[in-house]
Amino acid sequence: MSTAILTGQPVPGSSIEADLRSLGFDVRIASDAAAAGALLAEVPAGQRVAVVDARFVGHEHALRLGLTDPRFPLAAIPGAVTAQPAARRALALAMDRATADGTTAASEPATTGGTEPAAVGSTESAAPEAVTGDAPETVSGEAPAPVGTLLTGALADRVAAALSADGSDPHRPDLGSLVATVPDDPQTRNEARQAVAAVDDEAVRLKSAVKARDGFFTTYCISPYSRYIARWCARRGLTPNQVTTASLVTALIAAACAATGTRPGFVAAGVLLLASFVLDCTDGQLARYSLQYSTLGAWLDATFDRAKEYAYYAGLALGAARGGDDVWALALGAMVLQTCRHVVDFSFNEANVDSTAATANTSPTAALSGRLDSVGWTVWVRRMIVLPIGERWAMIAVLTALTTPRITFYALLIGCAFAATYTTAGRVLRSLTRKARRTDRAARALADLTDSGPLAERLAGALKPVARRLPGFTAPAVALLGGAAVTATAALTGFGGPWPVLAALLYVLTSALAVARPLKGPLDWLVPPFLRAAEYGTVLALAAGAGVNGALPAAYGLVAAVAYHHYDTVYRIRGDAGAPPPWLVRATGGHEGRTLAVVVLAALLTASQFAVALTVLAVAVALLVLLESIRFWVTAHRGGAPAVHDEGEPA
Repeated sequence: MSTAILTGQPVPGSSIEADLRSLGFDVRIASDAAAAGALLAEVPAGQRVAVVDARFVGHEHALRLGLTDPRFPLAAIPGAVTAQPAARRALALAMDRATADGTTAASEPATTGGTEPAAVGSTESAAPEAVTGDAPETVSGEAPAPVGTLLTGALADRVAAALSADGSDPHRPDLGSLVATVPDDPQTRNEARQAVAAVDDEAVRLKSAVKARDGFFTTYCISPYSRYIARWCARRGLTPNQVTTASLVTALIAAACAATGTRPGFVAAGVLLLASFVLDCTDGQLARYSLQYSTLGAWLDATFDRAKEYAYYAGLALGAARGGDDVWALALGAMVLQTCRHVVDFSFNEANVDSTAATANTSPTAALSGRLDSVGWTVWVRRMIVLPIGERWAMIAVLTALTTPRITFYALLIGCAFAATYTTAGRVLRSLTRKARRTDRAARALADLTDSGPLAERLAGALKPVARRLPGFTAPAVALLGGAAVTATAALTGFGGPWPVLAALLYVLTSALAVARPLKGPLDWLVPPFLRAAEYGTVLALAAGAGVNGALPAAYGLVAAVAYHHYDTVYRIRGDAGAPPPWLVRATGGHEGRTLAVVVLAALLTASQFAVALTVLAVAVALLVLLESIRFWVTAHRGGAPAVHDEGEPA
C-alpha cells in the first residue's frame, strides 16, 4: 500500500480523496506543514509516498501518470509530488527545505493573492505564494493563516521545486490534453472542472497505451483493436507478464502446427502467429495502460520475441522435412541474418547513446532523413522497408498459409538482406559524416558486446602497443577480414580439412587486435556484428558441409543458444546492469574460443560425430546461459531493480 499525504482539507465537491484511493493510496490529511512532515516520517520506509495539494483539480489519469509510474524514483505534476522508497530521503530533505522556505516567505509582507495556477496539461510546477499578513481575507474568501505559518496548499509544489534545486529533479510526465492544476479561487476552480469535463480521461489513456512510434502494419492493422484487449485484461487483473507468456505459448503452438507439414497445419500456423503478435502488442499496451512496468517484464518481452520467431523458423523447417524438403540451412541463415541485424541496431545505439553527436546530430545524412520525414508518406515507406517485426511476421504468416516453407524463407532472406543493407549503409554514412566523441561507457558497452573470451583478451593485452600505432579504422577492418576469412574457408574447402583451422587461428588473432584498444572510432560499432556474423556463419558453413542428417538442426540449436547469450548481454547493458559475469564468458569460451572449438571438432571428427558434438555443445551452452540469465533477472526483480520498459524492436 502506498501513502498519499493530502495537504489541507479537500474542497467541497472535490474527488481527490476518491481518486487517490482508487490508485491504491492510503490517504492521510495534514492540517499544516509540520503535520505533513510528521506523517511523512511515520510512513514505513519501504512504501511509496506522495504529497498532494488538497486543492488539486485534474484527471485521475494525470494523477496515475504522475504518482504511480514505477520507472521513476521521483515524479511530480502540478500540485503533487511522489517518491519511491529509494528516493524517500531526498523527499524528506526537500520537505524540510520547503517548510523552512515557506515559513520564511509566510513571515514577509502580505500579498493579495496567489500566482496563476499551473496551465492545463502542463508539467511545469507553479507553486502559489503563501498568503499571510494583515489582509482581512484571501482571494478565495477564506481567513488568512497566522503569520509564520506555511499554507499546506503550497507545499507539494515547493517540495518539487526544492528537489530540483537539490539536483534530484523529479520526472514530469507529458500530460498532453489532461488537466492537472491547483486553482486559487472559486472561479478558476470552476474553469478547471469544466476543462476536466471537456476531455475524455479514458480515451486519452487508451490512446497513450499505444506506442508512439510503430510500424505501418502494427499501427493500422493491430493497435486499433489490441488497445481494447489491453483494457479488457487490465480490468480483469491480468498482468503484462501473463499476456507475454500467453503470446509465447500461442507462438509455440503455431510452430507445432507448422511442424506437421500439412496445408491445414500451415494455415493454422499462420493464423496463430498473427494471434501471437496481437498478444505481443497487447502486453506492451497493457503495461502502458496500467503503468505495470518491471525489469523482469522488459526482459521477458524482449527474450520471448526472439524465442517465438526462432522457434517458428524451426517449426517451418521440421514441416518442410516431413514433406521431403530440407530447408534447415535456410532457417539457420534467416536466424543468423536477423540476429546480426539486431546486433547492428544494438551496437550503433550503444555507441551513440551518450556521444557528443547523440543530442546534436547535424550530419548531412541526418538532415536528409529529417527532410524525408517531413513528407508524411515517406515516413511509413521508410518504416516498412526495414521490415520491422509487424511487417515481418505478417509476411511470414501469409506466406506460410499460402505457399511453402522454402518460399517463405526465400522471401524472408531477401527482405531481411535488403533491410539490413539499407539500415547499415545509412548508419555508416551517419558515422562518417558526423563528428562524435565516444565516451568510455560506450566503448565499454561495445567491448562487452564483442563477447571476447580468454584467448582474445590475453592476445589483446599483448597487442596493445601495436594497436595504438594503427589507423582508426583498424578495428572494424581486421574484424571483417578475419571473420570473412574463417567463414569463407569453412564454406569453400572440404569438410574435415586443415584450412579452416588455420583460418580460425587467424580469426583469433584479428579479433584480439580489433579489441586491443578502446572502441571509440567512428565505425567501431561494426566490430560486434562482424564478429557475430563470423561465428554464426562458420557454424552454418561447417554444418552444411558435413552433409549428414542432424548436423544442421544441431547447428541451429547451437546458434540459438549463443544468440540468446548475446541478446541477454544487450538487455543487461540496457538495464545498466553491465555485462554477464566473467566466469560465464570464460566458461562459454567467448566468440573466438567457440569458433575455434567448432572448427577443430570438424577437423578431428567424422561428419556424424561432428553432428553429435554440435548437439552436446548446444545443450551445454544453453544450460549455462539460461540458468545464469534466469538467476540474474529473477534476483534483480526480487531485489527491487529499477523498473524499465523496453519499447521493443525499432520500427
